[in-house]
Amino acid sequence: MSIRYTIDGLPVTGIGDSAFGYTSLTSVTIGKGVTSIGDYAFDGCISLTSVAIPASVTSMGGGPGFYDGGGGVFEGCTSLTSVTIPGSVTRIGGGYGVGGAFEGCTSLTGVYFESNAPSDYLIVFGNDYNATVYYLPGTTGWGAMFDGRPTALWLPSFGVQANSETNGFGFSISWANNRSVVVEACANLSHPAWQPVATNMLTGGAAYCNDPQWTNYPARFYRLRSP
Repeated sequence: MSIRYTIDGLPVTGIGDSAFGYTSLTSVTIGKGVTSIGDYAFDGCISLTSVAIPASVTSMGGGPGFYDGGGGVFEGCTSLTSVTIPGSVTRIGGGYGVGGAFEGCTSLTGVYFESNAPSDYLIVFGNDYNATVYYLPGTTGWGAMFDGRPTALWLPSFGVQANSETNGFGFSISWANNRSVVVEACANLSHPAWQPVATNMLTGGAAYCNDPQWTNYPARFYRLRSP
C-alpha cells in the first residue's frame, strides 16, 4: 500500500493515531509529504513485512502522550524484519507504562539509522531481543548500546552481478539512501595500486556498477569506500 501525497487535492502531512492498527497490510510506502506518524499507527499489523519511511518524517510516535502513554508506532508487527529510519527523524519512541515504537516486533533484526542518534526518544525497542541498531560512519551520539540494543557500524554491501548486454562484470551495491560510494579496483593485492572504477549515487539505497575492463586483467580485486 502507498500512502498518497494528496487526498482530494489536500496534502497528506501526517498519519493519525491508530490509523492502520490491526489491519492486514503487508507493505507500506509512506508519501514524501508526511512529517509525523502517530501513536500506534501500525500497531498489531502482524503481516507487515516492509515499510518505507521518507526523509520528510520528523517524528514517529510521541504525540501529546509522549511521556504519559503515547507511542507503539509499529508495536506487535511480528513479521517486520528490518526498517530504515531517515535522518530527518528526531523524535521516536513510546511512553512510560506502554510499549516502545517497535515493541513486540519479534522478527526484527536490523534497524538502520541514516543520521545521528535521536536525541528525543523514550522507549524504542522494549523486548525486541534480536534487533541490532546500525549507524552510518561519521554520525554521532552512538555508543555500544542504544535503548538496550547493541549497535554496529552500517557499511555498504555488494553482490556480484554480470551484465549480459555489455559482457561486463559488476556489482549491485546496497547502503543508505543518497549516499555516494566509490568502487576501486587493483590487479595485485601484494602491491595494490587502487584505481577508481566508478562513483555511484545510491538513489533509493541501491545502485549498479559495471566494470567493462575486467577482461583486460588476469585477476581483478575490488573494494568500496566513501568519496
